[in-house]
Amino acid sequence: MKATIERATLLKALSHVQSVVERRNTIPILSNVLLEASDAGLRLMATDLDLQINETVDAAVDQAGATTVSAHTLFDIARKLPEGAQVQMSAAEGKMLIVAGRARFNLATLPRDDFPVIAEGELPTRFELPAATLRQIIDKARFAISTEETRYYLNGIFLHTADGVLKAAATDGHRLARVTVPQPEGAEGMPDVIVPRKCIGELRKLLDEVEGDVGVSLSATKIRFALGHAVLTSKLIDGTFPDYSRVIPTANDKLLKLDPKSFMEGVDRVATIASEKTRAVKMALDRDKITLSVTSPENGTAAEEVSGDYTSPGFEIGFNARYLMDILGQIEGDTVEVHLADAAAPTLIRESNHAPALYVLMPMRV
Repeated sequence: MKATIERATLLKALSHVQSVVERRNTIPILSNVLLEASDAGLRLMATDLDLQINETVDAAVDQAGATTVSAHTLFDIARKLPEGAQVQMSAAEGKMLIVAGRARFNLATLPRDDFPVIAEGELPTRFELPAATLRQIIDKARFAISTEETRYYLNGIFLHTADGVLKAAATDGHRLARVTVPQPEGAEGMPDVIVPRKCIGELRKLLDEVEGDVGVSLSATKIRFALGHAVLTSKLIDGTFPDYSRVIPTANDKLLKLDPKSFMEGVDRVATIASEKTRAVKMALDRDKITLSVTSPENGTAAEEVSGDYTSPGFEIGFNARYLMDILGQIEGDTVEVHLADAAAPTLIRESNHAPALYVLMPMRV
């Protein structure tokens, strides 16, 4: 294989594919990126056996062919080459020669035939979503994805359709995020799927550079996103997502309205002295007055009054400060609605009843 490519083009494509590659691999070929030169240009591909990304970029191909080379090494080389450099890559007999200006690198390669490719099989459900909608779904839900490996079925975003809408949900057992968007054409009858956390992270990075629509194809076991020149394919989590609708409260009759920004800043200030272990902040609700307080055996106490709109009977409730701030950070408007029942019941948080996202937060004993 022999091809010449501009450094910026190579670097951008490598930055997309190399982040899929795990730093430590027991299988050497998984540390490599597949480079395939053809009339269509240069195709780069990387995989960790669960997630695969491939991207085709423009290159002047003198000789078609394919090889695999260390993804992180090639990325570091491309990063350090001078701007505007033309990168010549030629591979033969287990070696790859890279020449750019006065710099020359000779890298070890592994055969293309050893490179594993995820077999997609049939992906019967196909639809398109605007890139902006996908960004919104990910940004508003992914903070609630569980990192607990024992509850692997919570380690992703759950996508399903119901009542003419596409719903995305994530929960770690302490908080829940749910986003609803209009059901795209072609999504009718799609299987319920759980998209893994790593796939969500890689997809979100790629979405920053995509305008227009993203093609989504899926089956019960795989999902594929077509984003311009890049295609991301992932296995889905094989598990059953819990019936989260049961924890969304419908009878929380105490309504508190606040400015999310000043409320979040108040929580952040009093939480400065909270112990790492509990991170508990207490909210004492009174007529149009909310007192936030933290008591820490090691550090002392802190309290701050926050103004809000509240007319129900007063009571006290505790929350994990970080969880509360994560949710408040997703609210874009000037008002947040907090629907409360009592000190032990799940609390519903949203911008309004028309907002696409809603959040449920379990209280803490304080």
